[in-house]
Amino acid sequence: MSHTPKDAEFTPLNIAVLTVSDTRTVETDTSGQVLIERLEHAGHHLATRHIVIDDVYQMRAVVSNWIADPEIHVIISTGGTGFAGRDSTPEAMQPLFDKTIEGFGELFRHISAQQIGTSTIQSRAVGGLANGTVIFCLPGSTGACRTGWDDVIADQLDSRHRPCNFVSMLLTHRADNSNG
Repeated sequence: MSHTPKDAEFTPLNIAVLTVSDTRTVETDTSGQVLIERLEHAGHHLATRHIVIDDVYQMRAVVSNWIADPEIHVIISTGGTGFAGRDSTPEAMQPLFDKTIEGFGELFRHISAQQIGTSTIQSRAVGGLANGTVIFCLPGSTGACRTGWDDVIADQLDSRHRPCNFVSMLLTHRADNSNG
């Protein structure tokens, strides 16, 4: 249930999308494409998109550059959150977080349980804040990306959503850092 006042002003954000995969290309990256379509449909801007293999250091290199970029407000990754041998997105991202958004993974798994049952325990979806940038790490399935965006992320990136959202905090942090 969204608590979005109809008369409030929408604030578009710049969002980067990272697909973590050893096999996907731009042409076969349906999960990344779903996120891009949804963020653009919501009125946000795609800042950049990148596909990286499931390697901790390559993920950190890309995301660290995005965290340092004052024009990028949000990073959403897809893939690498399971338990397969090379799945390492949480291990790559969590050391970069200044703060963890514990409720993101908890809520994602709660909602997913209604769709995929107990298989949701194999999702290690995580979220955090780094240098005033919000980071959400979703599983690699297209369905998980739809669920993550539609049922959790969209409202939290909508400046009209009440009682709270991440938008004012993101913009305040960026403004404070550009004045320094």
